[in-house]
Amino acid sequence: MLKKLLMSACALSLAATVAFGAQGVRFNVADGDKDAVFMSLVNEKIQTLGFVLSDPHERINDAYKTKWGTEFQTIKGVTSKHPDFDPTFKATLDDLGFFSIMNDKIVGPLLVKEPSLGGFSPFNLGIYKKMGEDKTYVGHVMPETMLNITGVKDKAVRKQFMASFAALDKMTDKEIGGKVKYVDYKSLPAKPMMTFEIPFDRAAGMDKFISDFQGKFEEAFEAHHYIIAGYKDIKGSMTDNNIKFDRFDAYWVYSLCHFRFSEGIFNNGRADANVLAPCSMYMYIDKDSNKLMVGMPRLATWKAIMGIKDKKMVDSITNLDKEITQIMKDLGAKEL
Repeated sequence: MLKKLLMSACALSLAATVAFGAQGVRFNVADGDKDAVFMSLVNEKIQTLGFVLSDPHERINDAYKTKWGTEFQTIKGVTSKHPDFDPTFKATLDDLGFFSIMNDKIVGPLLVKEPSLGGFSPFNLGIYKKMGEDKTYVGHVMPETMLNITGVKDKAVRKQFMASFAALDKMTDKEIGGKVKYVDYKSLPAKPMMTFEIPFDRAAGMDKFISDFQGKFEEAFEAHHYIIAGYKDIKGSMTDNNIKFDRFDAYWVYSLCHFRFSEGIFNNGRADANVLAPCSMYMYIDKDSNKLMVGMPRLATWKAIMGIKDKKMVDSITNLDKEITQIMKDLGAKEL
């Protein structure tokens, strides 16, 4: 009886450790401006580890300033008031960048077993530097947290995916240096992923369906002021690299960004949340299936992992989760 009680106590203790105080994000915090070193890291050095950079977005802070902090614009010699100028805009960042990366050779076979891993494949290796602070932050969401968000259960997949970050972190420690700091979180939302399915008539042609759907998808999101910040044809990448990917007839990932939403978070005191952007929305068709499967981490995970409490930010997170869900439904998707 005592042995059972002790075992139960240990189990409860372990569960508490996971639920309360789990490491959500890893940052290298280094003195000085590390932008040049970072660009060398993502453009050249991580490739030696097998990581592929698909969609680089450097100095997003400059784009914020151009769009909302520039009162006048000159086009073909004619100067006029910038239509998006916001007199309340105040730049707070010296640097902000999103760099979507993925280790294709390792992650490809894992996606065959756990397709939802596409919610962080690729994932963002982010950089930011605040004005008035001589420190550069480089980081990513912890792989175990990525797995927990996407609901990956397979123990072998979890082990391989987490192990693939060791070399990346070692290289980042060497190149960026500084102190390694972690952001802890207490728990994830009850439903951290939004998932959908979209039926289609396979007899009418799968390629035509994909082409038509992608056009409608991009048009719908852009109409709601989202930016298609990236696109990766996972199936194509696997085929090009002779990596077995026969489970799927198609698999691709969109990177979505709502520019004003992101500015409202990153430029207003929570630049550390940039590691969760842009949002990866994966889409796949199983072999011979007549359904397109879709999934993406909810923005509510930003609030949970980063401990965002500001009401304006929380409201914007809640509203975007609702809006994205509605856009997908309007495209014919059934929420699962």
